[in-house]
Parts: sequence; structure tokens; C-alpha cells
Amino acid sequence: MRLGAMNIKNYSNPDMWVSALQREGYRTSVFPADLSIDDETARQYGRVAEQQNIIIAEVGGWCNVLADSDRGTRKESMERSKRALYLADEVGARCAVNIAGSRGAKWDGPDARNLTTETYEMIVSSVREIIDEVKPRRTFYTLEPMPWMFPFDIETQRRLIRDIDRKALAIHFDPVNMIRLPELYYENGTFITSFIHEFGSLIKSVHAKDLLLRTDFTLHLEETLPGMGGLNYPVLLREIEQLDKDMPLIIEHLKSDNEYSLGAKFIRKIASEVNVNV
Repeated sequence: MRLGAMNIKNYSNPDMWVSALQREGYRTSVFPADLSIDDETARQYGRVAEQQNIIIAEVGGWCNVLADSDRGTRKESMERSKRALYLADEVGARCAVNIAGSRGAKWDGPDARNLTTETYEMIVSSVREIIDEVKPRRTFYTLEPMPWMFPFDIETQRRLIRDIDRKALAIHFDPVNMIRLPELYYENGTFITSFIHEFGSLIKSVHAKDLLLRTDFTLHLEETLPGMGGLNYPVLLREIEQLDKDMPLIIEHLKSDNEYSLGAKFIRKIASEVNVNV
């Protein structure tokens, strides 16, 4: 398993980026530049990563391909998603990642239409178009799971893989985003094991954070710093290591460099306890 973090990005050249990774002891990273980067500069990042034994985990599209929203029009978002997949292929990233999309005004927000059959069919169509136009040779397109859009559990992930039916479609695993119920929260180790065993080598990258079930009414699940919630990290790290010793685990959604350092310290502590190399 290889640990990385979302705060190692936006560096002006590959050498600065690699130096930042090495200072933190990270062996994987998200692609550190904006999608507007020119192709040759992007390839330089890929070459330097390969030379320095850094795995580029993912190139993020992060837009809404299903509706006009606060992240632009559907057409713009489709082009952005295709660009992310193209760059992932050019730089040798394990995957390009986006969410499936929301029918609402907020690009990643809940909406009454998000879980309808119509929206499911829109997702299948949009992903096929992205993959078929780019035709990646060595990377994959993935959809990050979300609590209020497809995929949100093992069954909807399985259905999307089947119905999209493209060899260049793979899986991005974010266990916190899939814990939607108290029973999943308390038995998340079982869920993590089941998910990883179900999909195996289709999983290309994993996001790391934590989740806390509050006592507030009615149901309040809150993202938090790794180690401050209920996610079963010993199970997650063991299962990732058994699946793929080079699997990227990317810490995300923290508020400061200090929080990222604390999150990495916790994950490394658990990794040491369960005999996993990060």
C-alpha cells in the first residue's frame, strides 16, 4: 500500500512536487496540476514520477456531467471528464476519477432525481461516451461513490460495472462515502472486507478519512480526521495490502497541513501495528 494526501498538489514543476512528497514520506499522489496543463508538461510529471518511484493515483475531473450546476454546463463537464481521462492515460495514472453527477444545482449534492432509473441510464450513457471517445490504453475511468448518488453500495457498483460494460471502467473505493446507515457504521469492517473481496483488482485507488456517528437527531454522520471516528482502519489497511501492495491510499478533505500530518501519523501507526508497509 502507498500513502498519499490531497494537500500535495498545485506545484509549479515536477521537481518541487516530488520534493514535497519525499519530505512527507509519501509514495503516491494525486496528479498535482490543473487539467488545463499542456500535454508535454503533463508528460514531464509522469516521467519524473516513474523515475522517482511515485505512483500517480488519480487525475480528478470533479464536475457534474448530468446537469448545469455551480461547476458549469453539462457539455463543459463532459469535456472536463474526457480531459481528465486523457491526462490520466498520458501520465500513467492508475485512474481518472469523478462522481457520477447530480441532477440538482449543487454539483455534488443530493437531489430527488439522483437515484431514479432515468438518472441511472444517464450515468451509463455519459460514462460510455467518455471512455469511447478517449479510448485509454493504460488507465481507467472510475466513479467515486457518494451517499446520495450512484454508486452507493456493493449492488449499485456491481450493476454499473455490468451495464456500462467497458473494459476501461474500474472502481474508486471511498468507504466513508458508502457508510449511509448506523448498521454499516458499526459493522464497517465487514463491509470493507466484502467490498474489496467482491471487486478485487478492479479497485484502482482508495480515499482515506474517517466518519463519526453523532448523537444529534435524527441521523448525523460527520467526516473527521483519521483516527477520530469509527472507520475500521486495521481491516482497511490489511485488506488493501493483501489486494495490492502498491494500492494508493489518499488522505483527503482535511482543513490544514497539520491535520494531514496528523492523519498520516495515525495511518502509519495502524499500518505498523498490522504489519503493512505504507
